[in-house]
Amino acid sequence: MRLLTTAYVNDYRASIRVHKGNIVVSQTDGKTRIPVEALDAIVLFGGQITTEAIDLCVRHNIRVSALRRSGRIRFTIGGPTHGNVHLRVAQLRRADQPDQAAGIARNIVAAKLQSYRTLIQRWAWDADEPERSLHNNERAAIAERIESIPRTVDGDTIRGHEGDGTRRYFKCLGAHLANRADLGYFLLRSRRPPRDPTNALLSFLYGVIEAESIGALETVGLDPQVGYLHGLRPGRASLALDLMEELRPAIADRLAVRLLTRRQLRLEHFTKTGAGATYLTEQGRAAVLQAIEGHRDTEIHHPLLRRPVPVWSLPLVQATILARHIRGDLPTYAPFILV
Repeated sequence: MRLLTTAYVNDYRASIRVHKGNIVVSQTDGKTRIPVEALDAIVLFGGQITTEAIDLCVRHNIRVSALRRSGRIRFTIGGPTHGNVHLRVAQLRRADQPDQAAGIARNIVAAKLQSYRTLIQRWAWDADEPERSLHNNERAAIAERIESIPRTVDGDTIRGHEGDGTRRYFKCLGAHLANRADLGYFLLRSRRPPRDPTNALLSFLYGVIEAESIGALETVGLDPQVGYLHGLRPGRASLALDLMEELRPAIADRLAVRLLTRRQLRLEHFTKTGAGATYLTEQGRAAVLQAIEGHRDTEIHHPLLRRPVPVWSLPLVQATILARHIRGDLPTYAPFILV
């Protein structure tokens, strides 16, 4: 399985153009030439891309995504649709059958909450009272939600279990970071806009995972807009958001905690607007993108494959497993669980 190779452009003064059949990224610190054969995606946080470069990317199936400073996707440009049309028909049929859609949604939520339990348990090992009791109590409550999920057939109830478990998890995350990071108070997840540095970092990383998930789903021939946990909504990549739910703990949250507790990100890497929103500065984004590149080849154990895989290959691995389930090759969808 070939892993996706993504070029991140953070410099707002950057230009992306074509020279002798290659992509050339010109930034304030120099130029980088990237052969099109070595590239699967370009993610822009700033800069300008020429129409010639867009044309070359489309002809070589290189996805171009532009993200806002919060991490939300502005737009995505891709090449021809991949895969078999029968796979996308099967995907649509499952989305139109509540019992089958609920089956996939249940597995995704259960996996996400189990990964949350694993992270909370790790934090509890290093915690003193009363933080340890908080972790243990919330972990037990999340376990109850997980036990209820297999009996749930209603989509709203499944999402309710997910929402309650997520709130409990973020309470534990706030307690874990309280004495281990210098970024101020964090307790609740705030998204639109993020209200504090921790939320700003999480939103940014989630946006990167969403862009990677869209590319992975398109690569295997699935429609990123037809989801099962997230309902159909015009303009929303619902299936990419589904995939992102199970991958947040393993990819984004672990990286965010590492950056914060090791103090690789500090208050000067963030800026606050007059309206109360908090975002990464250009230097902050550069530090995070550098960490992503350094983290890209880090391996993580995959329970289904029973072997380690590079952590940033998880979107493509899980998209492939989901496509095999929708085709009927696998009896159920096996989401990724952090162990």
